[in-house]
Formats: sequence, C-alpha cells, structure tokens
Amino acid sequence: MNTPLRILLLEDDARDAELIHELLEADHFLCEITRVQTRAEFLAGLEDSGIELILADYSLPSFDGLSALKLALSARPDLPFIFVSGTLGEDVAIEALKVGATDYVLKTRLSRLGPSVRRALREARERAEREKAEEVARRSEKELLDVIEAIPIMAFTTLPDGGSAWVNRRWAEYSGLDETSGSRWQATLHPDDLDRHVTKWQQSLASGEPFENEARHRSANGEYRWFLVRAVPLRNEQGKIRKWYGTLTDIEDRKRAEQERARLRQLEADLAYMSRVMTMGELAASLAHEIKQPIAAAAMNASVCARWLCRHRPDVVKAGQAASATIEDVTRAAEIIDRVHSLYARGTPNHEQVDLNEIIREMIVLLNDAAHRNSVTIRTEFDVSLPTAVADRVQLQQIMMNLMLNGIEAMQATGGELRVASKRIEDGHILISVSDSGVGLPVDGPDRIFEAFFTTKPQGTGMGLSISRRIIASHGGRLWASPNAGPGATFQFVLPPTLP
Repeated sequence: MNTPLRILLLEDDARDAELIHELLEADHFLCEITRVQTRAEFLAGLEDSGIELILADYSLPSFDGLSALKLALSARPDLPFIFVSGTLGEDVAIEALKVGATDYVLKTRLSRLGPSVRRALREARERAEREKAEEVARRSEKELLDVIEAIPIMAFTTLPDGGSAWVNRRWAEYSGLDETSGSRWQATLHPDDLDRHVTKWQQSLASGEPFENEARHRSANGEYRWFLVRAVPLRNEQGKIRKWYGTLTDIEDRKRAEQERARLRQLEADLAYMSRVMTMGELAASLAHEIKQPIAAAAMNASVCARWLCRHRPDVVKAGQAASATIEDVTRAAEIIDRVHSLYARGTPNHEQVDLNEIIREMIVLLNDAAHRNSVTIRTEFDVSLPTAVADRVQLQQIMMNLMLNGIEAMQATGGELRVASKRIEDGHILISVSDSGVGLPVDGPDRIFEAFFTTKPQGTGMGLSISRRIIASHGGRLWASPNAGPGATFQFVLPPTLP
C-alpha cells in the first residue's frame, strides 16, 4: 500500500483547495492534505514532522504567502515550497524564488502543478541524500582526524589549492602554527630546502600526484629537524580532489645516522688511500724498473729506426718496424703509469661493472719486478666464464695488490710460486684466491691478521688486510684466510655479482 504524500496547503478558498487535490490525484499522487488559512494554523502545521510539501496561495485575508515562506525557511528549510496563486505577478514570483521558494504555479495554469510537485520532490530527495552523504563524510572525516590526532605523528590537511585546512596538535606544538597560518608553514623550511620543497609541492598540486620529500623544518624554539613529508589527495566520486591529507615523520635520527655512515665511509676511503700510497711507496723501486724497461726499449728502437733511415739507401720497411716497436714500448710504459695513477688517485667510490680477471692481470704487470727480485713466479688460473661484478675498480685493485704483495713478501726468503685463481661459484658469485708457499699464518690466532694495526712485518702498518676486509664487506662479500696443507697460506674473497 502506497504511503500518501502529506501536503500542508495554505489556502483560504475551499473550492481551490478541492481543485488542487483533484488535479494531484488525477496526476497519480495519493495525497493527504492539511489545509490552513492563518499564521497560527500554518505554524502548527510546520510542527508536524510528517509534512513533505508546502503549497501556498500568495495572498490571504489574514496572512500572506511570502511571510509563510520565511517562516518555513526558518523552521523547515528542507521542505519544498511552491506558490499556487492567481494573483502572483512575474516580478513577485521572481522575488519569491530569490527568497527561497522552490517554484510557482498560476491557478490559471494548474496543469503545471503535477510536474512542478514531481520536480520539487525529486530535488528535495536528492538534496536530502546529498546532505546525508555530506554528513556521513563529515562524520567520517572527524573520526579520521580524531584517529590522526591520537597517532604520534604530525599531520595536516589542505584544500585542493594547497591552502591550510587543518593541522594536528603535534604540528601546532612543534611549529607554533595552526590552520589559520595559511602558507606561513613555508617560513619553517630551511633556506637550503625551501625552493625544492615548494616546487615539488606545487607540482603535486598541479598534477594530483602524491607528494613526498625530505626537508628540514624549524621548530617554535628555532631548532631545525629533518622530516619526511608525504601527502595524498582525497577525491570525490567524480575524481575531483576534495582535500589533501599529509604527514610529517621525524627522520632526524636517521639523517644523523646517514651522515655518520657517510663520515665513516669517507674515513675508510681516506685510510684506504693512505694504505695505497704507502704500498706504492714500498713498490717504488719495482715500479721504476717496470717503467724504465719499456722506456729503454723505446729509446733503443727509436735509435734503430734512425739508423735505418740514415743509411745511404734508407730502409723504410725496417725503419717502420722499429718505429712500431717504439710505439708499443711507449704505450706499455703509459699503461703502467696509468695504472699507478689510478691507485694514487683520491676520490669517492665509483661502482661500475668490473672484470676481476683483468684486474689480476693489471696487478701482475705492476708486481712482476717485485716477484722477480724475490725469486717468485706468478701462476694464474682464470675462469674464462667469470661474470663481471659491480664494484669500485680502484678498491679491488688495492685488495689484489695487497694480497699478492703479501704473498710475494711471505716467500722473499725462500722464493716460490704465487697462485692466483678466479672461479664462478653458486648464485653467480665470484671467488678469488691467492696462495703462497711462504711462512704461513700466525699460530696464535690466525684471524688476528685482519685486526687493525696487527702486523708481522718489521715495517708494516697493519692496515692493509683490515682495510681490504672492510672494502670486501662494503661490497657485500667476505674475505678470509686459511693455512695450506703444506707451507704457506691461501687468502680468498667472495663477491656477489651486484651490490646488496
């Protein structure tokens, strides 16, 4: 059974009231009409919560429709209000609509009443649904803000254009600003962070993409701290941004830890550099010999070239061969100098794809004279399928130089063979081993050789192996030593193909 439409009708003419009732029922409205004529009766009718629509004549003997409209807007602004009058002029009708009337229908054109009522009820229903949804959204937002207020984090909301809408108590206490401060939050940014932070925020506002940036904000007492600032847009059903919700997470401790790690990395790099320089100092005589050999050969070949050209009949072919040999000798000397220069170079670690077999070959060239003077032969066993590793080339050169030079020096009294091998193992990792037949590892705790300042050499610093282990660890690998079955020791390290 359909529920009747309950109408409050302000009308002094009973016949007009009856006609309105008949027309509505003819237009398929089941109506229950309460007719009133005076102000008191109208006010009493407004108190009936079941009333769904007001129809009102404009002019009555003891009351008027415009006064009724104002009373209805004050007491029941949700009710549709339609004027049904025979005396309503166009100017008066327009004024009534401006005041808040839903529509007007002239009694001479009552055929419009049904469609007007239908439209007014539809708009009222849509308005009620919209207000209900907005109220639900407001309650949800309040509940969300209450939850955010309880979370130990700084939070804020902004309007779609970035204007401040709300900040929680933690931000207000930290910054001394509230939601009425507008864009003054920018004044809390560190001068070095201001332009980048504001630019990224404006880009997010323009694109609608989530915002994230790290910046320093000044507290109310003038202290700057690092914060990770994030903001995401809240959109309506049409996809339009309603608000931005954001948080500020204090990352000061993390930043300080990062700075401390950076300082330690720089300290390690400085120590590694000092170790390289000292090692190169120890190799000065060997390096001089390695460089002098190709230079002397180049000088000799250049002299031969000159003699071939100075003959009565110059032999251009022989002179060309001597010149080519000169170029090869000079190129070899230049390559040795380049390798030495790279080891002396000072800079921050530069990770790239590195061929460990190539690095071993380079170190053999630099250490060949030192090995020869100590009656040591160098034998290599290369895995031709060895993958490259992501590493710092200079640091790996330093490690190979340390391990190979240590092996050569361990055999300086007896001579022997230094074996250097590369091998691909499980998961694509790389294993490098350096074996000698020298004095072996210390009996009292062989792992002590990796401790800083521990050395068995009269002129040693005790830093080479300690730094080498740190470098390998920073690349995600491991360096260790073990005694051989016979004389000597084997040093090995494993590197992953990529950085951890």
